[in-house]
Amino acid sequence: MPERNVVSWTTMVNGYMKSGRVEEAEGLFRDMPGKDVAAWNAMIHGYSFNSKHEDALMVFIKMIREGVFPNQSTFTSVLNSCRGLEAVDKGREVHTVAIKLDLETDVSVGNSLLVMYTECGNVHDSVAVFKRIEGKNTVSWNSIIVGSAQHGCGIWALIFFNQMLRTGFEPDEFTFTGLLSACSRSGMLQKGRRFFEYITRYKSASVDLQHYTCMVDILGRSGKLHEAEELVKNMPMKPNSMVWLALLSACRVHSNVDAAERAAKSIFSLDPHCSAAYVLLSNLYASAGRWADVSRTRVRMRHGGVVKERGSSWVVMKGKKHEFVSGDRGHPLIERIYEKLRWLREKLKEVGYVADQRFALHDVEDEQKEEMLWCHSERLAIGFALISSVEGSGITVMKNLRVCGDCHEVIKLISGVVGREIVVRDSGRFHHFKNGVCSCSDYW
Repeated sequence: MPERNVVSWTTMVNGYMKSGRVEEAEGLFRDMPGKDVAAWNAMIHGYSFNSKHEDALMVFIKMIREGVFPNQSTFTSVLNSCRGLEAVDKGREVHTVAIKLDLETDVSVGNSLLVMYTECGNVHDSVAVFKRIEGKNTVSWNSIIVGSAQHGCGIWALIFFNQMLRTGFEPDEFTFTGLLSACSRSGMLQKGRRFFEYITRYKSASVDLQHYTCMVDILGRSGKLHEAEELVKNMPMKPNSMVWLALLSACRVHSNVDAAERAAKSIFSLDPHCSAAYVLLSNLYASAGRWADVSRTRVRMRHGGVVKERGSSWVVMKGKKHEFVSGDRGHPLIERIYEKLRWLREKLKEVGYVADQRFALHDVEDEQKEEMLWCHSERLAIGFALISSVEGSGITVMKNLRVCGDCHEVIKLISGVVGREIVVRDSGRFHHFKNGVCSCSDYW
């Protein structure tokens, strides 16, 4: 078929994929003779764009079997799908292909590998990839700084920033967001203050709401709630709900009900259906034993049609996602999972564990509160991983909400009892538990 026809067909495949007409794109691709690398890339990118990540990986494998060599664009798309599946094992296989084709050090491939490993919980692999990238660009530096921040490696982020400056790169708004996030997640209050002062004084054109959100988070998590609240009130632009949520979250950490109620009121004036604000406020009331206020908040949610996001945790094993919710009974291995958790519970009591019942957010008897804590979704996911993986191997658990304080303490103890590293990604960051301690140093 003439080359112009291949280009035309590929353009049509791209168009169908971008408009969500996946089946039509598939039919066109099946009928297309003389497929070149651009045609295969159109399908891989299209599947990735439409969140059909397993299909993207299957096309990538078929492409190689048919003797078509992937290029930089191929790897960018397929690694995005590995990240979407949170399947680091698949990502490693794609990485191996990139090495064989001598593309690992290419800047676009390297950047995609870096982000994939970061998002799948493997920050050490991210750093190793970063060091091998030739011709690093601003995206490379920003990705490793933001990735270090996500994993609570604040010192790493500062080191990479200094290297970035020495290499002659100019930091942008994404760089500063990464640095402020690193300071927030590592408890570096003074460094956070200095970065924020610098960007507001000398880089004011680049300052946006995200930077203020980070600074409010830094101050709030450090216990400077009054200063954080004053910063919000005196911002040069109107604060959005995310800025107020950062303050509300800090109030939850430090059990400041009065400031939390003021922050929540501001959030509801901007977004009356903000479920996160209702949940944070309700949880704060519950921790304080103010059950009438808990009930009032939940009634207000129901009347307003506000639906709380259901908490869940999951493990990806051999390409399959195993997801759990609190109190789950539906998994085929659930009896073995609960048996493992009962064993862990006894072992943890031997080393002095006592349940922190402030995180059992229901007005029930103490014994019931402890039982409810042991049914939290992240513990079920860890129990499954322990009985389903090789002894001594690492475990990575993903969670859509913030891990609770009691689970955080329990996972630290479990990592010491079973002698495994357990990585947990919650809504805010990655926690690396090993030998009874967490990488966040209990600052989160």
